[in-house]
Amino acid sequence: MHGDRVRQVGTVLAATLLTAGLTATGGATPAFAAGSGPVFNVPGPAGSQAEKEAIRTQFLNVIQNAVPGSTLKMAMYHLWDTTVAQAMADAHDRGVNVQVIMDSTETADDGDGTSYPLLTAALGTNTSAASFVTLCGTKHACNSTVTPSINHNKFLIYDVDNGASSTVIQSSSNLTPSNYAKFWNDAMVVQSDQGVYQAYTAYFAKLMAKNPAGWAYLTPTPHSPYTYYFFPRPKDDPRPGDTIVNVLDNVGCTYTEGGTTKHSTVRVGMYKITRQGVADKLKALRNAGCTVDIVYTQMDSADSTGSAGTWEALHYSGGPAVRCVNFDDDSDEGTAAKPTQRQIIHSKFLLIEGKYGDDTGRKVLWTGSHNYSGPALTNNDEALLKVDDPGVYASYVTRYNAVRAAANPGTADNNPACKGVTEAPDA
Repeated sequence: MHGDRVRQVGTVLAATLLTAGLTATGGATPAFAAGSGPVFNVPGPAGSQAEKEAIRTQFLNVIQNAVPGSTLKMAMYHLWDTTVAQAMADAHDRGVNVQVIMDSTETADDGDGTSYPLLTAALGTNTSAASFVTLCGTKHACNSTVTPSINHNKFLIYDVDNGASSTVIQSSSNLTPSNYAKFWNDAMVVQSDQGVYQAYTAYFAKLMAKNPAGWAYLTPTPHSPYTYYFFPRPKDDPRPGDTIVNVLDNVGCTYTEGGTTKHSTVRVGMYKITRQGVADKLKALRNAGCTVDIVYTQMDSADSTGSAGTWEALHYSGGPAVRCVNFDDDSDEGTAAKPTQRQIIHSKFLLIEGKYGDDTGRKVLWTGSHNYSGPALTNNDEALLKVDDPGVYASYVTRYNAVRAAANPGTADNNPACKGVTEAPDA
């Protein structure tokens, strides 16, 4: 059974009002009043400072209101934000167990240079202790020996009394200024759901162990209305296929409902689409009668690889509607490759509406840190969360339409940035 729970949807407006200490009806709220549902930022000139930082604010609300004796566990690709780092240190000082796992590139030259030292000084680096900060191996993920690979996760677990009360935030956003101000991002907040809490906690333990030999791709497990997927899925994994292609294989493009012929809709809001199998499947769905709509930042192409790639697969007469969000917003070619000077879609979500599996009328989404790239499937530490809830789905469709409307260069995407000739900012 899907969509069997009523969820509070955390829209941009709600997140912004929470920052101001107000509810949508104008009354005062508790210091921490997060509910299950999505949170979205609004980057660029259209977003206020509060809207840009809506996801950051959600992380901070949880961290700053963690109670003594509780535990915070964060797996984050990059944390370049001294306010967030200090909030973690302050939580530790008041008796919260604070555990942080990041990628080895956290100490890269383009980081803020202060967040990681602040955390090491406050938490230490002993993973046997109740509080610590640690990095995955140099140039490789915690659960992979492939070089290069990364811990690309972006989630926070908060629990009281071993999950008696819990909050999990699964985001597409790193905790960095460019992710707030320049990149379109989303986060899904899940409160007091034992399935999600236990799954993410078990995955965090695997990251903390840093034992690639003991890692195996976790078979997706449902816990209505959620299903969770944790990567990498090594190339030698005995189960066949690509996780996203397998998902898309469940879509029926044409179906009859109430005596009327209908067509399913597939929407993709994705930073990077370079897995040929995923592109080919999206093309096949469009040719089978699905409406396929894509907003992205980067594909690969003959211009970038020497042979036809995902860009060519998805650009043809009668093909999917495709729009690119990847532009140099200061018009300075010398700074065009810098994350602080580009606007992109950094989300990684999939929306399916129509026939999915044996059911019609489905409205289901997948979101997380997982790009549709080769490394995201077979090399990197990644998390992907499926949400089977019509209300949450509706919020993501509204978000998708907002990004689609703001897409720049939009349909004029026959250019080096969108085709992968010019590398996009770090994701």
